[in-house]
Amino acid sequence: MATLTVPTTRTDKPRVLRSRAAGKLLLLALFAAVLAPFLTRWGNGAWPDALTVSLDKPLASASDWVIDNRDSHPLFLYFFGYISNAVVLSVRAVYLTLLAAGWTGVTALGALVAWRVAGPRLAAGSAVAFLTCGALGMWVPTMQTLALMVVAVLASVAVGAVLGLAAGLSDRLDRALRPVLDTMQVLPAFSYLLPVVLVFGIGVPAAVLATVVYAAPPMARLTALGLRGADPEVLEAVESLGATSRQRLLTARIPLARKELLLGLNQTIMMALSMAVIASLIGAGGLGDRVYQALASVDVGAALAAGIPIVLLAVVLDRVTGAAGAGTTRSRTIGWPYALAVTVAVALATRLLGALDWPSGWTVDIAEPVNRAVDWMTAHLYSGVPVVGGTADWAGHFTTWVLDPVRDGLQWLPWWSVLLIVAALAWLIGTWRTALTAVLAMAAIGVLGVWEPSLDTLSQVLAAVAVTLVLGFATGIAAARSDRVERALRPVLDVFQTMPQFVYLIPVVALFGVGRAPAVAAAVVYALPAVVRITAQGLRQVDQAALESARSLGATGRQQLWQVQLPLARRSLLLALNQGVVLVLAVVIIGGLVGGGALGYDVAFGLAQGDLATGLVAGAAIVCLGLMLDRVTQPTGRRAKKGA
Repeated sequence: MATLTVPTTRTDKPRVLRSRAAGKLLLLALFAAVLAPFLTRWGNGAWPDALTVSLDKPLASASDWVIDNRDSHPLFLYFFGYISNAVVLSVRAVYLTLLAAGWTGVTALGALVAWRVAGPRLAAGSAVAFLTCGALGMWVPTMQTLALMVVAVLASVAVGAVLGLAAGLSDRLDRALRPVLDTMQVLPAFSYLLPVVLVFGIGVPAAVLATVVYAAPPMARLTALGLRGADPEVLEAVESLGATSRQRLLTARIPLARKELLLGLNQTIMMALSMAVIASLIGAGGLGDRVYQALASVDVGAALAAGIPIVLLAVVLDRVTGAAGAGTTRSRTIGWPYALAVTVAVALATRLLGALDWPSGWTVDIAEPVNRAVDWMTAHLYSGVPVVGGTADWAGHFTTWVLDPVRDGLQWLPWWSVLLIVAALAWLIGTWRTALTAVLAMAAIGVLGVWEPSLDTLSQVLAAVAVTLVLGFATGIAAARSDRVERALRPVLDVFQTMPQFVYLIPVVALFGVGRAPAVAAAVVYALPAVVRITAQGLRQVDQAALESARSLGATGRQQLWQVQLPLARRSLLLALNQGVVLVLAVVIIGGLVGGGALGYDVAFGLAQGDLATGLVAGAAIVCLGLMLDRVTQPTGRRAKKGA
């Protein structure tokens, strides 16, 4: 059978792109040949000491100044102090309101809001989710987490909306804010926990503000995207009616960006909840603290009992905000006044009956059976499995055959050759500006004095991304080609995407031991759902006319996939690659806690010891790695528009 080809606007495009790539590589080869003689004295793999800059003294001085002046300087007394008090009062007010409503009032409110937005099916699911939180004996911690998340999400939405408004209305501000938002998203949470704790101390204010830093960027980006994507014809029509700039914003731009704004709210909620456990390290309390304390004592069952309510909250809020963003409100749903009246009536009835607290006899202990299951897995799967070997053997082989060679190879290469390789990869997929940005980001790692641990981290990231892409693309293709598979995978992906990293860290260690292999396994589990979702969505959105044309030519299902769907979904696949890299980097520090070492361990060590220099320098190196990997995995806007 003849090979199918996807029609393009220019028949010679592949040849032109290959010639351009060859020309770029030739220029880089000539550049390397010219510079090589001057770099021979730095021919080993280590970054030269003469090109490093130590930040230990200035960062240590800054940390000492904050500690010495935190209780006396006007900046702390009259600015940060007021912010801290406002956060504490807001969280306490929301928490007391939830307790006053009682478990029946909160459950009724959650169900009625879901009914108002999407109908009775989602309302029933919301009610079951809240009741499950109580049945697991986690009602009070759930209310603590919910109160903190309400305040953190509102603050994140406010900050993100303001930043997004500025970026959406001004090209200059958009260019200025883009690297700031990139840094906020890529910088590991552990890195900025330490500065926040230095300023605000251990407690709720530090936890809320750290969550805001982590959760605000999606709202800012999507707000700017929605404002910039408003229909020009509608804006011109409004302007022709004599509307002012403020009226155009309020009556046209913001209403037209409704879907993007609600999607930003959805993503902000998801990211805020994912911070629940990490924020518990600095005094957030609630479910995150229960998870962390259980894992500190290696009690997987108790950790899971506290982790399940976090997942349920995330799933309920995701469905409610997703339904609101899709505009699925139906005429038969109840009105807001009726929902509020029913909630107040239920709460008052519960108070009169003296049943505000969850009944102690209605709880179910899942910790013991879960721990027994983990013990069985450890005893029967860790080692001694006939033929295939145990999971410990797999981890050892993966470390010996994959992680060690990749790390040793990267550290063996001369530092300047690593920069040239980065430049080549970035230039092939983008422009010379892309290559320059990637090279400067990689060089900054060497200047900071963390070249070798960064290459160790890079080797783990590359291995984790490779495994994630193989599993993610295969699973995404299966989900795109079968509605049954997609429906079966959806709840599994929801759980994996919303489960706190700390919760599945202990089972990973129980199965694979301690070392770099379990760190890679944790990263794969965390990044896999996003890759699967993006791959499946990209394949499902392929032009159906192209598929029909292929079928009419007698193409088999395999030919349709390889010669039509995958080429047309190239941008989605590149986005899946990019998101896989970003999410794997997000778990680098978590992996450092289970033997991953390198930069992840340095950041965690800096937080534990109050060492601002070690933690921030390692965190900055992770940001530089993320920036470099982003540039070598994502085409620039100009190239993407050309269809490159």
